[in-house]
Amino acid sequence: MEKSTHTTEYLALRAELLTARKSAGFSQRELAAILRVPHSWVAKVESGERRIDLVEFCWVLSACELDPRAVTERLMQKWQTPRLKTRSKEGKAK
Repeated sequence: MEKSTHTTEYLALRAELLTARKSAGFSQRELAAILRVPHSWVAKVESGERRIDLVEFCWVLSACELDPRAVTERLMQKWQTPRLKTRSKEGKAK
């Protein structure tokens, strides 16, 4: 399995975060101040140099006054193709 940070799905996630910040009217420094992180943290997340987890994803979206659930649902619509095979009851990959 490839690393998730090298997928089109992760690129879409990063694009959502960038759009959220810009739509909120924040610079990277302003968002970083709200989140109480170094401004380089925001830059590295947006560039893909730093991986972001689910909790951090929600913190960023909330700081931008967005509903993380709504953004996640929008991302899921973009990602309609599942990456993993499902398993049958017998444990075999379908």
